[in-house]
Amino acid sequence: MGHPNLRESKSGYTGVWRGTSAPPPCQYITSYRNPYPLKTDSPANGHKSIIDSLLLKIPSVEAGDMSGLPAYFINRKMFACIHGSGVALRLPASTATELQFSRDNVVPFQPNGRPSSREWVQINHDDSADYTKDLELFQSSIDFVKAAKAR
Repeated sequence: MGHPNLRESKSGYTGVWRGTSAPPPCQYITSYRNPYPLKTDSPANGHKSIIDSLLLKIPSVEAGDMSGLPAYFINRKMFACIHGSGVALRLPASTATELQFSRDNVVPFQPNGRPSSREWVQINHDDSADYTKDLELFQSSIDFVKAAKAR
């Protein structure tokens, strides 16, 4: 079975888009679940193992995958993910802004080079063990996402 919005002919897809919205901005659809995977450097295995050991001890935190990135969820809502050489966290916008100005290793989270919301920041550490110093920020992220209303 082909993509629901593309017409299929004997030789394959005709390329005629039948959807109500604009066609996807890419030529090839890689997955029906997520047709636009994030292009990123593969996360450092060290980061993932350290982050797993920190976060998966916390009740109700689950590891998963979001757009091809290793991600962490609380109540089925993503609060953190590993992206390239850093870890992205969702925090209140005021906290995120304050961190970007007060710490040189915190930058806006920009998956695929595009800005995300003001609530997302990326913490970059060369040494994966340094993420243990950020446990309070991870807990703040969990608390913030738990309290956020469902969209």
